Amino acid sequence: MQPFLMSGVEGILAVVALQSNDDAAGAAGACGCLGFMGLLGLVMVVGIFALNIALLVWVARDSKNRGMDGSVLWMILVMVTSIVGLVIYLLSRPKGDLVVCPHCGNKRMQASAKCPHCGNA
Repeated sequence: MQPFLMSGVEGILAVVALQSNDDAAGAAGACGCLGFMGLLGLVMVVGIFALNIALLVWVARDSKNRGMDGSVLWMILVMVTSIVGLVIYLLSRPKGDLVVCPHCGNKRMQASAKCPHCGNA
């Protein structure tokens, strides 16, 4: 509720500033609007960056759990190409169920002969 209130107050300031002939009031109203939009833009950029980091971590862990050798290469592909790289990864990864390894507790493919984490069968 507070961001809408803040946006409304800044909008009113901008309208009042535009109705007056004072250049300083117009500049203050414009700076208020720009400050709010700059803050909103910063929050959006940080949010997108955090989602990309979470996606990279998920790709690395999933490729390791599925026994794929190039988990770092998959991370780089997804980092550079974003959604397209994620689709390529999802289509090319080994299909199958993940089960918990009884020795180390990490996930591994059910069809794999040994755990990619600890090497036990």
